Amino acid sequence: MALPPDPGAGFQAHFHHRWNVLRDRHVRALAWLLEAPDLLDPAAPRWRGMLARLPDDPGLAGWLTALDRAPQPLRDWLDPDPRLRLGRYAEQLLGFYFQQHGRLAARNLQVRDGNLTIGEFDFLLRDGAALLHWELATKFYLLETGNPHGADYFVGPGLADMLGRKMDRMLERQLALGSHPAARACLPQPLAAARALVKGWLFYPPGVAVPAAAGLHPEHCRGFWRPLAQLDELPGEGYALLPRLDWLAPARLAAAEALDRAALRAALHAHFAASDRPLLVAVLDVSDGEALETARGFIVPDDWRERARKRIAALA
Repeated sequence: MALPPDPGAGFQAHFHHRWNVLRDRHVRALAWLLEAPDLLDPAAPRWRGMLARLPDDPGLAGWLTALDRAPQPLRDWLDPDPRLRLGRYAEQLLGFYFQQHGRLAARNLQVRDGNLTIGEFDFLLRDGAALLHWELATKFYLLETGNPHGADYFVGPGLADMLGRKMDRMLERQLALGSHPAARACLPQPLAAARALVKGWLFYPPGVAVPAAAGLHPEHCRGFWRPLAQLDELPGEGYALLPRLDWLAPARLAAAEALDRAALRAALHAHFAASDRPLLVAVLDVSDGEALETARGFIVPDDWRERARKRIAALA
């Protein structure tokens, strides 16, 4: 099925049309991982040909639909700890898919040199007779400014890192793990290639067009970010605050779970009175007893942009 004309901005509509038959939250998250546009452009010189792409799977719809009807094997595979990091959750979802399709040779394989941990392979995959090393990155970054400088101006919501720096570290360090003598000693055969699969969402400030920035996939999933002071400018009449493990796929909720604007405002003001952590809000279309996400964005403290600029300057 063809994507809509602006697939990144319209990905929610595409996803609901394609996958609204899926009810289980984990199966829906896995469907997003497998079909969402890549975050970065594999052809961009910045990434040196080191980005992975999932191959087309003509049986995917039937497999996911069957899994949704009987999701217990996936639930048993996942770590039940509610404090699980989003990145680890995504790795577990994708690892289940690889395992079920006979490609998984190993996952989360630690490499040690004596008492020192050198690193960890996210996935070792079979590709015919070859062995591949894949790292999965699932990223959510906000564009601090309208200046179209690509990955180096996207900052994590908590200001811990920047997209460009994160990817440089992954390509230069994590994907080089297989060349370490201790890693070679624990591999069943030499690696044919090492690649990074990068999925996620990028978020843009009000009034800023998506830049034609080098390195970004033109169809990447995207949303908005707004300071708390601009909360009343949000579109829509139904909303949800998304827990971290529900950040992957567009939200689908029962209509009764949707917040109206007053309830959203109260929840956000209560949160920011005690914390400066940005929150991800889904804008919902509420009808026929269910609420479907039509857009999403981070609500950030009013001083977030100033702090983001200082962080970029400090890391530059």
